[in-house]
Amino acid sequence: MPTDQATVQKIFARGGGTMRAGEALAAGIHSRTLTALRDAGMLTQLSRGVYRWAALPVIDDPDLVVVAKRIPKAVVCLISALAMHGLTTQIPHVVHLALPRTARRPVLDHPPIEVHRFSAEIFAAGVTTVEHSGTPIRVYGPEKTLADCFRFRNHVGLDVVVEALRAYRSRRGASLQRVLEFARICRVEAGMR
Repeated sequence: MPTDQATVQKIFARGGGTMRAGEALAAGIHSRTLTALRDAGMLTQLSRGVYRWAALPVIDDPDLVVVAKRIPKAVVCLISALAMHGLTTQIPHVVHLALPRTARRPVLDHPPIEVHRFSAEIFAAGVTTVEHSGTPIRVYGPEKTLADCFRFRNHVGLDVVVEALRAYRSRRGASLQRVLEFARICRVEAGMR
């Protein structure tokens, strides 16, 4: 088991700088080593069981990294996804996550999350993976996010949906046809037209 700092740092670097305790244990780092490095200031504990090498640059949005590490099957959606794609001026106060209807409700002490249940077909459509501070984050693409926001327009607000649609239309390469394809999957095509 590696206990020296240089070896542990290399293991964290291979993991993108952020690791769950379980990943570190599987890589051969003992839990006492994690605790000792955290107490020495070499590791930063982002959330329960999620550590980041302290010498690395500060993460822009640590909440997304924590959620991606703690709930790897979840997909970032709605306002959180709009913010990731630069389609809103809203600042999400919670991380909006999509999970299948059959998935167990995740429990996180931090960050605050809001879980939305999707059917299997709607959950699987439009998922992309974005690299964020060395951590892969599952998020819906912009077109699927717009369709989801329209579907949840009473929850997110119609003004947010209209703002996002306008921002999307002004982008180079915007495809309203793709938005309508996802609207059909989400069963809101007639309303979006």
